[in-house]
Amino acid sequence: MSTINWQEEVEKRREDFKRDLFAILSIPSVRDDSKATEDAPFGPDVKKALDFALELAAKDGFTTKEVGNVAGHAEFGQGEELVAALGHVDVVPVGDDWSHDPFDPILKDGKVFARGSADDKGPAMAAYYAMKIIKELDLPLSRRVRMIYGSDEESGMSCVERYFETEEQPTMGFVPDAEFPIIHAEKGISELDISFKDGEKEGNADFRLISFESGARYNMVPDHAKAVLENVKDFDIFSKKFAAYQKETKLAGELVESGNTVTISMVGKAAHAMEPNNGINAGLHLVAFLGKFTQTGAASDFITFGKDYLYGDSRAMKLGIRYEDDESGELTMNVGVIRYSVDAGGRFGLNFRYPVTANMDQLKLKMETVVNEYNGQYTHYDDSKPLFVPKDHPLIQTLQEVYTNQTGEEATLLAIGGGTYARHMETGVAFGALFPGREDTMHQKDEFAYFDDLIKTIAIYAEALYKLAK
Repeated sequence: MSTINWQEEVEKRREDFKRDLFAILSIPSVRDDSKATEDAPFGPDVKKALDFALELAAKDGFTTKEVGNVAGHAEFGQGEELVAALGHVDVVPVGDDWSHDPFDPILKDGKVFARGSADDKGPAMAAYYAMKIIKELDLPLSRRVRMIYGSDEESGMSCVERYFETEEQPTMGFVPDAEFPIIHAEKGISELDISFKDGEKEGNADFRLISFESGARYNMVPDHAKAVLENVKDFDIFSKKFAAYQKETKLAGELVESGNTVTISMVGKAAHAMEPNNGINAGLHLVAFLGKFTQTGAASDFITFGKDYLYGDSRAMKLGIRYEDDESGELTMNVGVIRYSVDAGGRFGLNFRYPVTANMDQLKLKMETVVNEYNGQYTHYDDSKPLFVPKDHPLIQTLQEVYTNQTGEEATLLAIGGGTYARHMETGVAFGALFPGREDTMHQKDEFAYFDDLIKTIAIYAEALYKLAK
């Protein structure tokens, strides 16, 4: 059986794969806390996607198990040791301006368009089909093979944390949720909230900031921002400055005057937080504009800090924590959530991706001086440590061999700022499914994956799981 033509085996199942892929892509599995129940902690749609994946596996003859209503697995084979692939069934919010319904998948010009086609339902279904092929070929294995599904990857990964509280760690495995060839280093990921709550002070302000809202997730560059102002001193001058600012930044936006309030909005460009420079942060642009005017109290601290220390600085240089290493590159900072209200004050929700040799606790301490100067304080901190698997590890060497065998390309090792489930494994790396040179549409409008790329990916994953479990 050593000369299995994996690609041929995948081709036999092309239509079945398409059917199952389209079925899971049509479930709008965006986390919705407003509809959370004990049975569906991230909302009914996310649970529906998890149930679909596990029911499909049960129907295909795998042993399945659901864990805490947030994760689950499908498994086959015998042996003490375990090889696993970990994928997720949840997707990021849709955002605006799609060309078609994001949960009505279509195959057009060789591309599957749908939210989740690239991140991560397409690659996860590819990994599942890889395991299914090995099972159907009845190949002799010395390790069990398991497909693990999580349902909260996009907003915290609490699903796999819960999963590994009670389930065994794989001997080794991979995560189909990034890019090819192999990602052996993942930067640490930190969330940090800086809040400004010093109340309103009397003084000579150009307007009173009533509210500010931009961004929904730490891990996305916000593409919309809106602020409500009261008692704008000179609306004509204000609107002229806004028009000039729009011309300078080339960003869309509008001013709406109603009585003594003015609503101001800006539109930027969404992107994944691991490279904030790929997007245009609408929130920070609006903060920078409001920073051209005089404010008092918490509003002044909030706006001035944002303008002086966050705007236009994705490498946190102004905060004094710029960092870079050879293993994984530069520290990046995304300002994903921006909020202000008269009662609660202001808040910036920051997302740091820091190199594998850095220590975020120390960096956080280092920038606290600046934060204190603006009467700011840390109100939330969450840190996920970096991942690093050395290049001589058997897992890396096997995946390199398989990738080169299947593609004819060199399997170089990559470091990323994204976080995958791999960091929750004792020995695991991210492996695909975006091929080199392909456009990355994850987290963006009109997300797509090339269907033939997914077909090729199944063959790569099948050979990889087989070699790891053999």
